[in-house]
Amino acid sequence: MTLARRSARLALFAVFAALPALAHEGPGRHAPVPSAPSAASAQEVDVNPAERAWLAGDHHVHSRYSVGWTPDPAGGPPKPEIAGDAIYPIPTNAAMAARHGLSWMVSTDHGGPNHSKVNRDLAYPELQRSRAEVPGLIQFYGMEFDTPGADHSSLIIPHTPKERDVLEGIESRFAKREPWPADPSWDTEPRMLEALRHMREIEQPPVVIANHPSRSASGVSEWGQDRPAELRDWNDTAPQVAIGMEGAPGHQAAALERDGAIDPEGSRGGYRNSPTLGGFDQMTARLGGFWDSMLGEGRRWWVTSTSDSHVHYTDGGSDFWPGEYSKTYVKAVRSHADILDGLRQGRVFVTTGDLVSELDVSAQAGAERAEIGGTLKVAPGGDVVVTIRLRDPATVNAAGRTPQVARIDLIVGDVTGPAADRDAAVNPSTRVAQRFTAADWRRDGEEIVVTHTLSGLSGDAYVRVRGTSGGELEPTPDPKGEDPWSDLWFYGNPIFLEMTPAAL
Repeated sequence: MTLARRSARLALFAVFAALPALAHEGPGRHAPVPSAPSAASAQEVDVNPAERAWLAGDHHVHSRYSVGWTPDPAGGPPKPEIAGDAIYPIPTNAAMAARHGLSWMVSTDHGGPNHSKVNRDLAYPELQRSRAEVPGLIQFYGMEFDTPGADHSSLIIPHTPKERDVLEGIESRFAKREPWPADPSWDTEPRMLEALRHMREIEQPPVVIANHPSRSASGVSEWGQDRPAELRDWNDTAPQVAIGMEGAPGHQAAALERDGAIDPEGSRGGYRNSPTLGGFDQMTARLGGFWDSMLGEGRRWWVTSTSDSHVHYTDGGSDFWPGEYSKTYVKAVRSHADILDGLRQGRVFVTTGDLVSELDVSAQAGAERAEIGGTLKVAPGGDVVVTIRLRDPATVNAAGRTPQVARIDLIVGDVTGPAADRDAAVNPSTRVAQRFTAADWRRDGEEIVVTHTLSGLSGDAYVRVRGTSGGELEPTPDPKGEDPWSDLWFYGNPIFLEMTPAAL
């Protein structure tokens, strides 16, 4: 980092600081696909489902404790340089998250040599201060885990009196960049599986979500640091911990200059080799691709959307504030425990650009009904009525625009059990069952409602919903210099349909 850039960051820091503010134990072994996680086995949640509402949040937000590193002339471990990478205090991030409509946020700083001490001694006390200064925002403690054998992942720690010790115990023992001198033996997939076994045994285990999973990919289905088999291994080892991946990565403002003008060389998400599709990672966006292959095994593998905020684009970075562009909505009451339960159970939809603010999808067979993240028992050959109810807000988004939903897609895929190929990234059964436009739905103000009946299902399946502000039938690769506000999508997590001799 140049002296001028460092000085600028320190000046910015001064300004913002003043603001108020067990099935599968390793690769190569096949095991039954994990069943849906039990909330009680993770953290006891006793909530009236009728009291839940859609709460927007962000599980990937960096503060000034995502530090830079200054070499030690004597050859010792490098010294952490506060605000050397991300620049904002945690209370600043929290205040901006609240300003942009978020109800919850996870502070997630990535590490380096002995960084567990930075989190323990500096980041955690500031998080406690942030909780006091921005009390309306539910704030989790976590980190962007330097994942052994892979890229990064969000680590979300349940809110308990032991949260600081829990994170220190994980980071100090397993984060691949923690040791000094660097130790390549820490950067292996078996070590990540060891970490997951440790996490699943914690009384109230954390949640792990793979971040920007194909940002390092060199092309379509050419995987980088995160491979399909690897993510399957995580989910098999700790299905209540390793629950999913970022569907839409952060750094979506990478194509914007400080003044909001377009940078013709900027790549959305920082995906320079294999671009995003409609702002979403190829592992999520390709119809019948990796995500659908996971769902086709019956895996409860959910997608999210984050800011990955380090430095706002108006300060020379490539990021939006938490909630300014991307939102992960969880259906929950306003508590740490129920939000984390919602993430584990898949009561989640994601959107960019505030295209939608509510998305309720239900599947009904007779008197039985299930919603996003749930499971519906269906008699073979029976009808399933799918109802999609969403809110297309009339208010302007952070760009001063009022995007409108142009189309909704109802997607169906077959569930056939564990894949013979652990690196499978295709589900050929996945299809768009129906595309809906304004001519097909009922609208009442901001609310859009559409209903469709699926008939003749003969085996286990899943349904999921996505939508867009544009006219592409399938999301296409995002060119350099694309305005992120002009290409918006939302994705709902699936509902599983399980065949039974008689609907229960």
